[in-house]
This record gives sequence, C-alpha cells and structure tokens, in this order.
Amino acid sequence: MKALPVEPSNVPVAIGSRIRAARQAQRLTIEQVADATGLTKGFLSRVERDLTSPSVASLVTLCQVLSVSVGDLFAAPETHLTRRDDGPRISLGGQGIVERLLTARSERRLQILQATIEPRGRGENELYAVDCDVDVLHVVKGRIKLILTNEEYDLEEGDTLSFPGREPHTWVNPTDETVEVLWVLVPAASR
Repeated sequence: MKALPVEPSNVPVAIGSRIRAARQAQRLTIEQVADATGLTKGFLSRVERDLTSPSVASLVTLCQVLSVSVGDLFAAPETHLTRRDDGPRISLGGQGIVERLLTARSERRLQILQATIEPRGRGENELYAVDCDVDVLHVVKGRIKLILTNEEYDLEEGDTLSFPGREPHTWVNPTDETVEVLWVLVPAASR
C-alpha cells in the first residue's frame, strides 16, 4: 500500500490565545508562570501573542504548569451551526406550537429551542416540569403568559424570565398574534 505524501506546511499555528486563556483560567500571572516554568516573562508574553513559537520541551513544561494537554492547544474547536428555520422540529407538547432544536443533539451543557406559537396556542393543560436546573424563556416577538404554581408572568417582546427548570409551569399565547420565543435549558433536558 502506497503512502500518500504529506507536504509540511509553513503556516504558523496560532496557539497563543489558548495558552493565555489557560493561564487566566488558572488565575496565574505571567510572572507566576515564568517562575514555575523557568521561562522569561518576555518570552511567555511573545508566545501568548503568537510572536514566537516555543520549543517542544518548553511547550510541554508550559502545558504541565497550566494543566492542559498539548493536543488541546492544536485541536479545532467543536462548533455547530444551525441556520434560521433549519433546526430539526421537535415536540414537547402543547397546542398551536412549532418547536425547533437550535443546538446540536449531542450538546449536553445547554439546549436552545425556538418556538413559534399560533394565536391562542398553549402549553399543557396541567402544569409540567422540565428536567433541567435552569429554564429561561426569552420573548423574541409578541406576548406570552407563563404560569407557575403560585405566580403568572405577562411577558412582552424583549423580556426574559429565568426560573428553576423543575418548577411546574405552563404557558399560553393570550393574543391574536403569532409569538416567537426562545427556551434555554441548562443543562440540556434529559431525554
């Protein structure tokens, strides 16, 4: 089997901002990292600004001090793009509602749902809860009423309400206009 030739690239790999972010996440100053690694503050500053590249030995030492793996510095960030109206349709119940998942199905840290609610559309007749820590409702367009166990909120365009995800609730579009909302669930609701 013939190996494919791989030509080396002279394009510099920008890892400085990731090194800086790792240092700042550890709440370390450049001086503290310099003391721990034996590298100079000036050299570390140039590395963080991608003005110079560290040797393999320096990079390994730096990563050990910052508690990051060398591979993480070079890994492409995991991204997910959902274009408007391209999110998969889902149904969490209710009447007169079209819901779309805007985050990746595999995303577990949070979940964003876009909902278009027809005039007089409503959630479940009985209060229900979602299995997440925080439930956030943001009104993009129109008006909606959110009903909790002991309170009701009339929300208008631009309003955002956060409440415990496991708090029983339901909602209703009390108007003759279509409503658009975003639901943000943190972490993503279990399935």
